[in-house]
Formats: sequence, C-alpha cells, structure tokens
Amino acid sequence: MKAELIEVQNFLKRYPPFNTLPDDTLHWVADNIEVGYFKAGTQILEFGQDIDALHVVRSGAVEVFRRNGDLYNRMSEGGIFGEYGLLRNRQIRFPAKALEDSLIYFIPEPIFAELFESFESFADFVEIEDSARLRSAVSRHEQANQLMASEVKNLITRPPVCIEAQASVRDAAILMSEESISSLLIMQSPVSDTDYGLPKMVGIITDRDLRTRLVAKGLDYTTPVSDIMSTDVITIESSQYVFEAMMTMLRYNLHHLPVVSYHRPVGVIAISDIIRYESRNSLYLVGSIFRQNSVEELGALLPEVKACFIRMVNEDANSRMIGSAMAVIGRSFKQRLLELGEAKLGPPPVPYCFLALGSMARDEQLIITDQDNAMILDNRFDPELHDGYFKALAEFVCDGLAVCGYTYCKGDIMATNARWRQPLDVWEGYFKEWIDNPTPESLLNSSIFFDLEGVWGELKWATQLNQLIARRAKKSPLFLACMARNSLNRTPPLGFFKDFVMEQDGRQNNTINMKRRGTAPLADLIRVHALAIGSQARNSFDRLRDILETDILPRGRGQDLRDALELIALVRIRHQALALEKGEEPNNNIAPEHLSDFERKNLKDAFQILSNAQKYLKFCYQSNR
Repeated sequence: MKAELIEVQNFLKRYPPFNTLPDDTLHWVADNIEVGYFKAGTQILEFGQDIDALHVVRSGAVEVFRRNGDLYNRMSEGGIFGEYGLLRNRQIRFPAKALEDSLIYFIPEPIFAELFESFESFADFVEIEDSARLRSAVSRHEQANQLMASEVKNLITRPPVCIEAQASVRDAAILMSEESISSLLIMQSPVSDTDYGLPKMVGIITDRDLRTRLVAKGLDYTTPVSDIMSTDVITIESSQYVFEAMMTMLRYNLHHLPVVSYHRPVGVIAISDIIRYESRNSLYLVGSIFRQNSVEELGALLPEVKACFIRMVNEDANSRMIGSAMAVIGRSFKQRLLELGEAKLGPPPVPYCFLALGSMARDEQLIITDQDNAMILDNRFDPELHDGYFKALAEFVCDGLAVCGYTYCKGDIMATNARWRQPLDVWEGYFKEWIDNPTPESLLNSSIFFDLEGVWGELKWATQLNQLIARRAKKSPLFLACMARNSLNRTPPLGFFKDFVMEQDGRQNNTINMKRRGTAPLADLIRVHALAIGSQARNSFDRLRDILETDILPRGRGQDLRDALELIALVRIRHQALALEKGEEPNNNIAPEHLSDFERKNLKDAFQILSNAQKYLKFCYQSNR
C-alpha cells in the first residue's frame, strides 16, 4: 500500500464518522479521495450550487454559514461539511469559506451514498444536526445511570402505614412493631369540603422520635402522637427520580421520605432503599459531618469529600447529581460550623439567616470552589449591641470553611465583610437599588447575589428576597438588558483547536478554562431568561425547565442549552476527578490534546449552541440606554 494512502486512511480513522468504519472500507474511501487547496478567505461552497462530494478538513480551518450570513459552525482538522447538500437534492444549503489556508479532502458522492446506506453509525452522524447529535450523547449517558432512569415509585414496596393524629404513642409503637416498620405517617380526618372527604397527612413519627421525644422526656404512653410528630413534612412526588429523592434526603438530613401522588401519600422510602442505587459515601458523609465536634475534625473529612466526588464520577453520575451532592455537602459544613459557633459564642442576640451564594445556592458546586456567603439579620439589629457577636460568628464559620477546603473569596463576598452582614430591610434596599439603577458594580453583585439560598436560621427571609428579585426584575426591561449585555463578556472558545483562542494567563497557557468559557456563561444567560419570566428557581436545570414552559426561546433551544450545559460540565468534572486520582491539584483548565475525539466533537457542538444562545440573548433584551 502506498505511503500516501496509508496516511489518508490513518487520518480518517481518527475522526467520526469514519472511526467506526472497517479497515477495508476505509482503504476503499482513502483510495478514492481527491484533494483541494483553498487560501484563507476563499469561498469553498456557495449557497445553491451543485455539490458532488463530502468535504473533510485535512488541515486549516473552515467557517460554515447559514443562508442569512450568520455563522453556523467553525471547524478544523477532521471536521466535515457539505453533507446536508448531498442529502437534499445535491445543492448547497450552508455556504463555506476558508478561515485559514486549508487542505480539503473530497469524498465522491457515490462513495458517500454507499457509506450512508451501509453503515448506520455513519448515517446517524451525518443526518442529524449538531444539537441532535449532542442530545443523543447526553441521553446515552443519563440512561446509563440508574439514579436518573428510575422513578421513585419503583422503590415503593408497600403502601404507607398510617395512624390518626389523636391516637396514643403506645398505639403507634404497637402498630410499628406489628408492621416491622420504623416510621408512621400521621393522618387527620377531613374537616372541610376542600379535603374531598379524604384524610390529610399532617405529620410523621419515627423510631428516633419515640426515643428522643417520648422516652427521653419521660412522657406518658397515652400522649397523642400529634404531640411528638414532625409537622413540616418534606415529601417527594412518585414520578420524580431516585436521584431527586437522594438529594432531598441529603439536603434535609432525612432518614425517611414520604412519597406522594397528587398530594396523597402512596409510600415511604428510607435511606436503605436508595443505598442499592448509590454508593453509601455521599449519603453517609453528610451524617458524618454533623457528628464532628470541632473545626479540626471537620477539616479531617476533606479526603472523604474528594473520594466521594471521584466515586460519583466513576459511577457515571451526571453533572446535576454531582453538583447537587457537593452543594449539599458544602451546606452541611456550614450548618455544622454554625452549630459549633453558636455553642462557643452563645445564642444569637437577634435572629439571623446565613446565606449560601453562587454555585452552592444553584446546586452546581464542584470540588474546586471558594466560599461565597452572607448574613441577613433581624431588623431589630443594633450594630453597637449586636455586631460583635455576628462578626465573631462569621469569622468562626468562614475560617472553618477554609480549613474544610473552601478557600476565602478573593472578592470578599463573605459574611465577614460588614457590607454583607446586614438587616433584612437593608438587603431589600440593596436588591431594589441594583435592579432599578444598574451599574457595572451592581450587575456584578447581581450575578452573585441573585443565586442565594438560606442554609441556617430564619430561612423565610431568603425566600422573601428570592420573591423580591423575581417580582421586581421581571418588570425592569432596562435591568434585564444590562444583565444580558453583562453576561456576554465571557464567550465560548468556538475555535478551541487553534492556539489563538487558548487562555494566555501564565501557568495555564494554551488551555481552555471550562468554567470561564463554558459553564459560567451558560449559567449567566440562563439566569437572565429565568429573571425575565419571574422564575424563583436557582438551579440552572430547574430554571431551564421553567423557561421551557414559556415561549421565551425559539423551539428546541431550551433543550439544546440543557444538553450543552450537561456536556460542558461533565468534561470539567471528569478533568477534576482525573487530577484528584493522580494526586494533582484539580483546576478548570483543559489542554485540547487531552480530550478524546468524542469530547472534541461534542464540545464543539455544545460551544456552538452557547454561541448561538448568546447571540439570541443580545437580540432578545435590548435597551435604548
């Protein structure tokens, strides 16, 4: 075999869709290839012209455009174009131009047609568009994970066991023993027509409640169960996924979770029901955090946090599962530090709410993170009387978080900064001013503080602020336009195979920052759309769910954004997990040569979707200012 033919065959073998073809077929294709050379700026394909070959970029770079002149795709070595024209009347649908001096392989139409008819993998690749190809890749990953594929109702093995609120704790204990169960749902007979004649769930009791709320306190066995039950019952819908049940139990440190269908209980699941779907590590790590009695003991759990992260990656958890689990772990560290802080300093002089901000509030936290937090104080707060306590508590928590692996915020967005330790009415004033009079500084603050969640104390205040943000931002076109414009400051590395789009910041030269260029701009633009529709969701996937229920995006764009976010986040997550396994310090910077062909192709599709979404964002929110 001629050396030139071997070189062409080996080249094709490196790139989809040719990498799935048999060697003898590749040899046949390579033997029939023709070669063309195009100087930078040369038009390769004109809209409407006849086409008789599939084009493959051997070297250089090519831009493909829509018929209206908008950039559709940018490709380099291994990219293919012209396939849509071959599939549709052999006429060009997407014009193409050489961005750089480029060498192009031409695969004649008869050979293209034979490959299309004979090889399903080849046909699938060339027939579907970038977004559909990306969606297929993401869905295959999700289907491989039981946590995402299985609904909660599949965990239910029996109907719920219930008892009336007026029953005695003795009756409850007897029933639990007879049924060999560790929890009971407490029901109340219908008291109005709105109950439709059906009993209503008003609480839950567990073995632990009997020990701590009855026996330990010496109460009589005739005590009504209503006196010891938990009334703020957290539930989950039977149609939700096992992953969501796991995250709910992690977030609220629950051992039993009632399952409802149309607001009626249909079962109760326990931690043991989920263990067979998920490694014990992330579930039990949270419990371990609350058993530690000092900052030093909490800091000693850092290796377990890293091991938990690696295990979830290796078990094919998706980005949302990992982001949620890591956020729950981070919140648990904060909550335990606040417990220890109050034990050390005494009870707070006035009520307060400790806030998580940014990725932790969005449930999108990874293993590399700094701490963004703040405090809402009661409106009766008097700085002279009370601030000494809250300053000391904030320092205790933030210093403790640093010991636990959450580095100090370089921008000083922490409760140790007096500006971010203020009464509720001051916070309300902050948000009103930021929305009504946007400035560069306030827009930066908005991108951080508009993702907030209460983790300790008066959580209702965090809810009030989220409601204020959703209500006021929706009515401010100027603010939305400024937020949209601000979110375009970070753009995707569309041509990331080429040096000129690499990061150039010292140690990370010639790499792609997957957070700065990928997940962060996606979260930013999704936030703008969510604010525009008044969504109170914080997680980017939840925000996209709300966005999809409106007509704010063109058909299919919301799903495209979801797939792009998932793919980019997963590549970033796997990169960090690999570094940890090697004993290296994880980061967000990836060298393109370390990506697989699959990752290169699908990342390219994802970045193109992000680029198109940013262009639409700019068009959608415009201001005369």
